[in-house]
Amino acid sequence: MGTAIYWHDDCLNHLTPAGHPEQVARLTALRPTLEAISGPEWREAPLGEDAAILRGHPAAYLEKILAAAPEAGSVQLDDDTHMSPGSVAAARRGLGGAIAAVDAVMAGEVGNAFVATRPPGHHAERTRHMGFCLFGNLALAAMHAMEVHGLSRVAVVDFDVHHGNGTQDLLWDEARALFFSSHQMPLWPGSGAPDERGAHDQIVNLPLDPMSGGAEMRAVYEAQVFPRIDAYQPELLLISAGFDAHRADPLANLNWETDDFVWLTQRLCALAAKHCAGRVVSVLEGGYDLNALAASAAAHVNALKDASA
Repeated sequence: MGTAIYWHDDCLNHLTPAGHPEQVARLTALRPTLEAISGPEWREAPLGEDAAILRGHPAAYLEKILAAAPEAGSVQLDDDTHMSPGSVAAARRGLGGAIAAVDAVMAGEVGNAFVATRPPGHHAERTRHMGFCLFGNLALAAMHAMEVHGLSRVAVVDFDVHHGNGTQDLLWDEARALFFSSHQMPLWPGSGAPDERGAHDQIVNLPLDPMSGGAEMRAVYEAQVFPRIDAYQPELLLISAGFDAHRADPLANLNWETDDFVWLTQRLCALAAKHCAGRVVSVLEGGYDLNALAASAAAHVNALKDASA
């Protein structure tokens, strides 16, 4: 059924200060490598609506974000998170792209999808922006899948090098979602210990030692992730695809290679093929070395394309 790539130029209008790692260049570096892949259908990411945001974030939080948006220049919301006049539209495109991708794979229009948007979302908690993130895009897309499509078993895998604390917070009480986060520990934001298991024992945190590499990651996934997904038999698989575990990334100290992202994508797609007709939606999170990001994300999308052929 093919692969879709969701994109919108509004995501180029979320401006951060000079030297900030979450920069416009992340997408401009990524675009040529994705365009070089033959086959995926490019689709426009729509604007995420208030109703979708309010499934996970309270109205007071949404109002706070909207009120914080400057008419010009830049505002700093916390140590890491900034907003410019284009930030709200960019964040809405990320959420809208994730939801549109869920709708497309559920309708059988495409087999799987990659949402190439920014700012990322997996650090945004219910009532707290942080870590470059405003809205919890992937968690909100999972909620959309459950509420709109009636799903009762959604698997979410976050392989960003940083713990997906926002996704964990949004899904903490959600019995219909099984969430995995592999991440370097110790590392910002400091959460993600194995004893953080969710209200229904449905959250699985997988800390990885600094300077560990692909072999250690593969062993952890083989032992703790794939068997549980297999037993869970998900109706949809969602991926928070951060590429900052790459050895070249400046913000962390894992030593994954591009081939490790390929292996992980292939294994997850095989489980999706077995249990949910290959339905996978992957959303871009981190990745701050531009060359490593472009190469790894392209390899990830090529693996998605091959799985949907």
